[in-house]
Amino acid sequence: MDILHELKQIATEREIPVEELKVELEQALAVSYKRFKNTSGEAVVRLDPTKKGGAVIEKEVVGEVLDPAVQIGLDMARKHDPEAQIGDFVPIEIDTNTFGRIAAQTFKQVLQQKLREVELRRVHEQFSDELGEVVSGLVTRREEGSVMIQVGRHEVELPKREQVPTDDYRPNERIKVYVLKIDEGYRGFRVIVSRSHPNLLRKLLELEVPEIAEGLVEVKSVSREPGQRSKVAVLSHDERIDAVGACVGQRGTRIQAIMDELRPEKVDIVPWSEEAKQLIVNALSPAKVNTLRLNEEERSAYVIVPDTQLSLAIGRGGQNVRLAARLTEWKIDIRSESQAAQEAKERAGSNPAPEAPGG
Repeated sequence: MDILHELKQIATEREIPVEELKVELEQALAVSYKRFKNTSGEAVVRLDPTKKGGAVIEKEVVGEVLDPAVQIGLDMARKHDPEAQIGDFVPIEIDTNTFGRIAAQTFKQVLQQKLREVELRRVHEQFSDELGEVVSGLVTRREEGSVMIQVGRHEVELPKREQVPTDDYRPNERIKVYVLKIDEGYRGFRVIVSRSHPNLLRKLLELEVPEIAEGLVEVKSVSREPGQRSKVAVLSHDERIDAVGACVGQRGTRIQAIMDELRPEKVDIVPWSEEAKQLIVNALSPAKVNTLRLNEEERSAYVIVPDTQLSLAIGRGGQNVRLAARLTEWKIDIRSESQAAQEAKERAGSNPAPEAPGG
């Protein structure tokens, strides 16, 4: 077992700095040494390239040697260090090649565990900075309903609950994902990413639209039905910039790039307004609104649209009004003109005017 060769080879394969790996190797060697010497004493092993064996054991200088695996007598210690005193620790060369088969297996097992811990720490350090951001990766495989995605040198997990049903996640396909959280479980750290989170769309807009990245345009609200349709409300902080136009881009190039990434999701961009009525009207776009009444206490809106606009305002399966309600955080109740007129007539019929006295 050429420990120095092993060190350099593993460092190269795992792209781990030698110094970072050195500590883990020394701990693995200490476990292996104790197994080889059949001792329960405290063993401290250090790699030493100047020694032929490649490593040294720090032996405690004692008056009476009870455990020769980790202790050394004063006379013997002074052959290695003439100034050694009882209580000192003297480095004694050990040849890792003589550890034996069982000790070598122990070394490999402990080393694998240490390497795993190093890689998990590196995963945590890398993705801690990426939390709440969008990263790009390659789809590699499926595992118990999850899709595994290679991001740099690490795999991240896209669980079923964060997937978009219309996506097929083909192997070697490059996709963008939102880094949702880092879970620590019995298998170590797991980086959980999402394709369905509203913030994926928010971050994609930030990447595609320079005005958003620069703070000139702000994404105020996002509502999504992943893989189908989304609505985004935007506000300009510069009167010279049209917020909707900036997000859509010339000939729709910017929003098209985002929709291509979210395929086949359609994305509607609408202007934000601090006035609830105007915001609800904007959110129901492309439908036209005739009348809108607000109930501030219940935070609900009663909306009347032309008869020809009712299906557009509600949307297929109620999607348009549902997205508008989430975008504005108001409950929205829609009626066509004829429906509203009929309801008004029914209310008037159920509450007839009282007869004049003396009639």
